[in-house]
Amino acid sequence: MTTQIQQFFTFENAEQQTKLVGVNDNFLRLIEESLDVQLHARGDQVAISGDEDKVSLAKAVLRELTDLIKHQISISATDVVSATTMAQRGTLEYFGDLYSEVLIRRDNKGRSVRVKNFGQRQYIQSIRKNDVTFGIGPAGTGKTFLAVVMAIASLKRGEVERIIITRPAVEAGESLGFLPGDLKEKVDPYMRPIYDAMNTLVGAEQTQRLMDRGVIEIAPLAYMRGRTLDDAFIILDEAQNTTNQQMKMFLTRLGFGSKMIINGDVSQIDLPRGAKSGLIAAQHILKDVNRISFIHFSSADVVRHPVVGLIVNAYEAADKKLAALKKEQQN
Repeated sequence: MTTQIQQFFTFENAEQQTKLVGVNDNFLRLIEESLDVQLHARGDQVAISGDEDKVSLAKAVLRELTDLIKHQISISATDVVSATTMAQRGTLEYFGDLYSEVLIRRDNKGRSVRVKNFGQRQYIQSIRKNDVTFGIGPAGTGKTFLAVVMAIASLKRGEVERIIITRPAVEAGESLGFLPGDLKEKVDPYMRPIYDAMNTLVGAEQTQRLMDRGVIEIAPLAYMRGRTLDDAFIILDEAQNTTNQQMKMFLTRLGFGSKMIINGDVSQIDLPRGAKSGLIAAQHILKDVNRISFIHFSSADVVRHPVVGLIVNAYEAADKKLAALKKEQQN
C-alpha cells in the first residue's frame, strides 16, 4: 500500500510562477491528469498531494520545467506532457538535454522548435543521417510537423532547392477527377495538416509565395509517376494508405541530393478491403537496405493531450483482444 503525502514546491519569483502554472492553471491540471496527483497553487507555492512516488515525480517535473524557464525557453502544454511522460518512463533526467538544440526558429512568432522526447530525437537524427527515413506510429507523435520542420530548415540552409509533399488521396480515389476545381482545390482538403504546419512555421503568405514560385509543391501521390526528384526534400504523408506498387513507385523517384521522409500509422489504414498496405510491406522488404531507416513511435511519444495517448492504448488493446478472439475461433 502506498503512502499518501503532501509536499510543497516554491516559486522563485512571480514571473516564474506565471509561466509554470499556465493560463488558468492549465499546466498544473495536465500534471495532475498525467501523474494522478492533486496540485493547488497557494501564494508562492504549489501543494502537491497524492501517493508518495507520484508526488516525487510531480515535484521533479516542476523542477525540470522551471529550469527551462530559467534558460529563457517558453514552455507549452506539449512540454508539460513530455516531461510527465519521461518522468513515468524514468528518463526525466535527460529532459533538459532535448532542449539543447533549436531545429528552426518560427518566423511568425519568433519561437523556437525543439524535439519533445527521445522518439522525436531519434527521428530527427535519422533524417540527418539517412537518405530515406520512415516514421511509423500513432497520431500526435509529431511525425508530419517535424518532417516539415526539417524540410524548411534544409531549404533555408540551401541543401535542397525545393520541397515536395504528397499523400495518397484514397478517400476520394486517386484520380480526383470528379472533384470540382483545379488541382490545388482538389487536393487541399487532404493536405490540411501539411498546410497547417507550413503556416505555423513560415506564415501563410510566405507559404503561398513559395508555392507560387514552385519552391514548395503539394500534390497527390498519383502525380509523382514518371518523375526523378533531384535536390529536393520529399515527404510522403499517410503512407499506410499506399499500395505496394505505389510505395515502390514513390521510393524510386529519389534523385541525387534529395532526402525522403515517409510517415504513416499502420493502425489507420483506409485502403479498400483486400488491398495490402505498401507501408507494411516496405518494413519487411527494405529493413536491411543501407541508408534507409525505420523509426517507430509509440503512444508514449504522443505530445498532444494526455488523453490522446490513453485513446491510442485503448484502441491497441481492443485490436489485440479482437485478434486473439479471431485466432481462438479459428482454432
